[in-house]
Order: sequence, then C-alpha cells, then structure tokens
Amino acid sequence: MSEIESLDHVLARIADPGGKGNLVTAGRVAMTRVRDGTATIVIDATGLSAEQRAMLERQVRAQMVAVPGIADTRIAMTAERLERTIVAVGSGKGGVGKSTVSANLAVALARLGKRVGLVDADIYGPSQPRIMGQPNRPELAGEQIVPLPAHGVRMLSIGQLIEPGTAVAWRGPMTASALSNLMEGDWGDCEILIVDMPPGTGDVQMTLTQKWKPAGAVIVSTPQDVALIDATRAIDMFRKMDVPVIGFIENMAGYVCPHCGETSDPFGSGGAEAAAGVMGIPFLGRIPLRLSIRTASDAGTPPAAGQGEEAALFKRLAERLVEELARAETGGHHAADD
Repeated sequence: MSEIESLDHVLARIADPGGKGNLVTAGRVAMTRVRDGTATIVIDATGLSAEQRAMLERQVRAQMVAVPGIADTRIAMTAERLERTIVAVGSGKGGVGKSTVSANLAVALARLGKRVGLVDADIYGPSQPRIMGQPNRPELAGEQIVPLPAHGVRMLSIGQLIEPGTAVAWRGPMTASALSNLMEGDWGDCEILIVDMPPGTGDVQMTLTQKWKPAGAVIVSTPQDVALIDATRAIDMFRKMDVPVIGFIENMAGYVCPHCGETSDPFGSGGAEAAAGVMGIPFLGRIPLRLSIRTASDAGTPPAAGQGEEAALFKRLAERLVEELARAETGGHHAADD
C-alpha cells in the first residue's frame, strides 16, 4: 500500500459531516501528499459550518497521529462559494408588519425543507431577535459572524451585537459596514437568505441592491392608501436597481371581532391586491389583523412555527414565494404582466 493509499484508508474512517458516508466516499478529500514526513491534506469543506470545519480538522489530526512515518500534518480547507438566493422584504414605510412577515416567511420556508437564513438589515430598528426569540450574541469564526439558530432558521441581527435599548447612531458608511458583516456571515449551506429591509429607500437599501443583487423583492403593505403610496416608492427603487419585484403581500387585512365575530376593515380592503394588479406584480396573499399574530411575535414564537390556521397561512405564502422565485429564475413571467 502506497503512502497516498494509506492516507485515504485512514481518512475513510472519518464520517462525512454532511451525512454522505465517509470523507473519501463523499468526495471531500481533494488532495493528499506526503513529503519528508509531512502529510498535506486538502479537504473540500463546501456547505460545512465553521463548527463542522473545526471539528473535522481535529478528527483528521487525531487520525494522522497514529500513521507511521508522519511527523507533521498540514490541513487546508477549501470551499466553493454557494450561490444563495437573496430575497429582500421591503416596504415604503414603517409600521406595516414587514419584520413579522419576514420572520414568518423564513420559518415557513424552513418548514418546507429549505435551508434558510434570516438577515435583520434594519440597522436602526432591529426587531428580529425579539420576534425569533434569539437575542444571544453570536460568535466569530475567523472574521465571520456565525448565525444563531431559531425555529429551524439561521439568523443574524445587529440587535444581537449591541446592548438592548441602545440607540444605533451611525452614519452611512458604518451602516454599510454593519450590513456587510451580517450578509457575509458564515451562512454555511443556506440556500435562501431572507433580508428584512429597513423602511424607506435609503443607504442600506442601496448598498444591498448594488452589492448583493437580490434575486427578487417582496413588498409588504397594509391596504390603506398612504401605505400603498409609500410601497410604490419602494417598488420603483427596486426596479431602478434592476431587482425584480416578485411578490406583494397585504398585511393587516381585515379584523374579526373576538366577541361578536363581525369582520371590519380598519385599514381598508383589497388595496394591495388591486395595486399589484395595476403594476403587474404577483399577489402572494393577505394576512389578517389578529391579536394572536402580534402576541406570538412579541413572545418570540412566530406563528409559522406552530400548527394552527396562521401557520397554514404563512405556509401558503411561502409556497407562492417559491413559485415566483422559480419563475423569475427561469425567466418566466406572471399572468399579470401580459
């Protein structure tokens, strides 16, 4: 048995962290070489988290200690940059429930089997740590921030990096740097990144659309005219930046009185759907104004993580989003564009 074959035999004893047999059968061993008692091993770490890479390196070193003739081991980890689908969730104004929608879309997508990351890009008003019930401070892996798990989603927010209640009084360059740290975190094998955008059309929105080029944008609005006017500005910004608007969601659409059962429309009715039709944007659905959605979000348990009617509602929205992403990727168009 040659030295190279001997190394492969040893590496085959280590299980693939991705669950595909061992390192050799999984194709992780990119190169092995032995020279003057030093073993050089190159491992393909594509899709592995920082923790998995560190553990894998420890396992390889532990196995190599027992190999005759090997005095030193050099290990290099390489990884292909995974192409992630970035979805920006935006609105023209605050107070329309955009962060709640972002969180629940992310959780619903994860429950559909997608590998999802959630970026809280609302630098000045981060709310995802509260909504997702994950306020803990993330760790660093080298120069990358490691996202924290919450309800099957990996998430990062500036709210996890500052003291609670602290005002973020930063100028444009600092917000752009903060956004870069979040977007370039160690997202591992995440295939979809949901980005909860700040309201309006300022520095953060421009930086995101220029540097990371989302595959599509989802607009959240209440049915009322003022919200729709502001949402139109957000749509115009995305279109000018050549980011397709792939969905419109109408939030706070209708209120059912818990006492008498009567339905009312404090913010109007159908405005977002009508606007979507006029602008040729797919309408993904509407979310009613319900106390249960608000209380669950305040408690850090997004309704999409449950089993009730609201979980089913967000599941349908996530399914529609997946459909529109696939259509955008293949160059298709929505019937409303005809």
